[in-house]
Amino acid sequence: MFPERFNCIRGIDSRALCSLLTLSFKIKSNPESYAGVLKGKAILQFFVENSTRTRLSFEAATRRLGGLNLSFSASTSSISKGETLTDTVNVIRQYGVDGIVVRHRSMGAPDLLADATGLPVINAGDGAHEHPTQALLDAFTLGIRWNLNFKDPDCFRGKKIMILGDLRHSRVARSNIHFLKALGAELHLCAPATLMIQDLSLFPEVTVHSFPDEILPEMDAVMTLRIQMERQNQGVIPSLAEYREFWGLTVERAKQMKAGAVILHPGPMNRGVEIDSEIADSEASLILNQVENGVFARMSVLASVVGRVDS
Repeated sequence: MFPERFNCIRGIDSRALCSLLTLSFKIKSNPESYAGVLKGKAILQFFVENSTRTRLSFEAATRRLGGLNLSFSASTSSISKGETLTDTVNVIRQYGVDGIVVRHRSMGAPDLLADATGLPVINAGDGAHEHPTQALLDAFTLGIRWNLNFKDPDCFRGKKIMILGDLRHSRVARSNIHFLKALGAELHLCAPATLMIQDLSLFPEVTVHSFPDEILPEMDAVMTLRIQMERQNQGVIPSLAEYREFWGLTVERAKQMKAGAVILHPGPMNRGVEIDSEIADSEASLILNQVENGVFARMSVLASVVGRVDS
C-alpha cells in the first residue's frame, strides 16, 4: 500500500515508482473502471502559487475518479489577511476534506501540512524542491513511447536523457533526476554555469555539460526547461538571445539529434527562447502527450494515496 503522502521522489524505491507507472497505464487503458475510486471523497486543491496545467490536471483527475474538488485561491483567502497555512487548512478540514493537493512557493510546505493535519497530502510543486507528479507523467510518457515494461524496476536502462535549461531553479528537474535514475536511465544535465544545480553532490551519477552540442547526438530524449523570466533581473544570463544561441533547442540544433529521439517540456514554454516553435510542434515532440498523460498519472497518485488502490 502506498504511503499517505506523495511529496518527493527522493527516497521512494524503484518498485514503488514502477507500481505508480503500472497503475497509470492500467487507468489510461480503462479509465472507466476507476471511476468510483474517490466516490464520496473531497479533495482540496490548495494552490498557493499560480498554476494552469497542474491544477486543471488534478481537478480533472479527481473528477474522473468520482471525487469532489474543493478549490482554494490564496489571493481571496484569509491567508492574505495574515492567517497561517496550517490554520487555514485546519479550518477547511471541517468541511470534510479527505485529501490535499498542494502547490506552494516554500520548500517543505506539503510535509508541514501532512504533519499538521494528518490528512493524505500530494505535492504539486514546492519552491525549487520537487514536483513529483510531473516526474511521474514524464517517465510515463517516455515509457509509453518506448514501449517499456513498467513492472521492471530497471526499465529505463540504456536510455540516455538530457535535461537542458534552468536547472538551478527547477523542481521539475530535481524530481526527474531522482525518478529516472531510480529506474536505470543515464542522466545528462546541461545549463549555463549560472543556471546549473548548485549542490550536485545531492545528485550522484549524473553527467554535467556546459553546452548541449557536445552530447546531443547521443541522446534518446531531451527535456527542455522553461527559462524563468521572473528571475532574469538576477543577471543569471546575459540575454535571452544569447541563451537561445548557445542552449536553445533551435531548428538547427535539433538537426543534430539522432533518429527517433524525442523532446519534452513541462510547460509553459517560452517559444523562441528555450525551444523553437517548429521543434515544439514537430513529430518528435511529446509535449501534448505529457499534458494528456498528466491526468492519468495524477489519477494513479490520487487513487494510491487517497483511494488506497494498489497497482
